[in-house]
Amino acid sequence: MEQKYTRSIRWKDELHRKWFLFSRNKLTLVGFAIVILILLLAVFAPFLTPYADHADIFIDYANASQAPSLQHLCGTDVFGRDILTRILFSLRSALSMALLVLSIAVPVGVMLGLLAGYLRGTIVDTIIMRVTDVFLSVPPILLALAIAAVMEANMTNTMLAVTIMWWPWYCRVVYSMASSLRSENYVISAELMGASRGHILFREILPGCLSPVFTKMALDVGWVILIGATLNYVGLGVQDGAPSLGQMLSDGVSYMPEYWWMTIFPSLAIAIIILGFNLFGDGLRDALSKGDQET
Repeated sequence: MEQKYTRSIRWKDELHRKWFLFSRNKLTLVGFAIVILILLLAVFAPFLTPYADHADIFIDYANASQAPSLQHLCGTDVFGRDILTRILFSLRSALSMALLVLSIAVPVGVMLGLLAGYLRGTIVDTIIMRVTDVFLSVPPILLALAIAAVMEANMTNTMLAVTIMWWPWYCRVVYSMASSLRSENYVISAELMGASRGHILFREILPGCLSPVFTKMALDVGWVILIGATLNYVGLGVQDGAPSLGQMLSDGVSYMPEYWWMTIFPSLAIAIIILGFNLFGDGLRDALSKGDQET
């Protein structure tokens, strides 16, 4: 009981120390506030707008192409749909895509990088890293466009295309970390004591690789959303009438500059999302790296 209590106290002290390092940078707090705001807007979108039905297939030509006003803060599109409402609801699909892409790409990349790093110099290492190099040699957006172009245009295939192009980055990050950690004394000691390969990989090496992985995940959310918006912009994403930032941007470009609000506000939403997650990721990186160095 006393050991568990001591472990709990140490965990709380470590959490407080990480938060102190994280909160010292004011820009980091700005990014954290933006991320929280985006999450809240996405979750409570149906309750924050009186035009929730505009997020689906809806036509109101009497209010079409209205400029920003007190009734429609971001104006309306050519079908009379409230743009602010569609931006709020598009946050849901954007964040859902980022969550699903990273929940698949991160475990796959981490597992392969961990295995290749620990078995460095073997045939397993050669196969995994050469396949990784092939994927990394192709520009990410081109790879995503090529994959999405040969499949039916919908959200599922968009997420699959982004996932296929995203796992190699985590594989490369974890591979470099695992390659150096495999020669640490505590790993060698575990091997001499007869620990299983699974124990060495997941209990000895993996914890030392988590800090850069978490940092990259925070930074990647915005970029995954940007890639998804790009695929939607060229017509390879959402096709069922559901709002998406990329599709809204693509539709609005046709009416520039007369109906500028149809393009400007979705563009600002994408920029704010990327800015928020980048500032948050930078602060997380500083907190974790400095905390590890002090430890």
